[in-house]
Amino acid sequence: MGSSRVLSRGPRRRLGLYSYWRSSCSHRVRIALNLKGLEYEYKAVNLLKGEHSDPEFMKVNPMKFVPALVDGDAVIGDSYAIALYLEDKYPEHPLLPQDLKMKALNLQIASIVCSGIQPLHNLTVLRFIEKKAGTGESIPWTQQQIDRGFTAAENLVKGCAGKYATGDEVRLADVFLAPQIYAAMTRFQINMLNYPTLARLHEEYMKHPAFQAALPDRQPDAPSST
Repeated sequence: MGSSRVLSRGPRRRLGLYSYWRSSCSHRVRIALNLKGLEYEYKAVNLLKGEHSDPEFMKVNPMKFVPALVDGDAVIGDSYAIALYLEDKYPEHPLLPQDLKMKALNLQIASIVCSGIQPLHNLTVLRFIEKKAGTGESIPWTQQQIDRGFTAAENLVKGCAGKYATGDEVRLADVFLAPQIYAAMTRFQINMLNYPTLARLHEEYMKHPAFQAALPDRQPDAPSST
């Protein structure tokens, strides 16, 4: 399934990441791995070619989703679960603060992205809307879902953001916000003027090496890379 590579970032680990270049769920896990300095092998799964339904991949993740992380005998097939697993097992660059209030805020923002925005415009949903409602109808739907989620996220972070979403250190909220903002701007024509704090955060993310290395167009299975 596709190509593979190793990102040499920090100490060598036996990690494998099943990923698709444009998947925002895969994108957020790539950021988390990079922030923690973890070396991993990139295993491309082409969703457009149906490789997620390959019987071999279904052994890795029966839900047929990317990303999926393999760490020795541990196999995790959900981006939120992967992020929390990495946080527990690999304490380098903690993604969750010790302060309970700020920890809860990071978890809340991550949850808004991974349950209240992204699943409502994944490829399966968009294809279903196009089939039932007509060509082009998926874009207004997507914009509505992103706008609702971004309004909530903007209100949550505007009073506590520092350089990043919840202070001056990169945290879990940033790991989840960055891919969603990137997709909103590059794929779904979201007007970020409505979300000034999120727009400023995007500028910071684009300067950070861990975020830059995780960008979709820098992955080996991106169209420009093949």
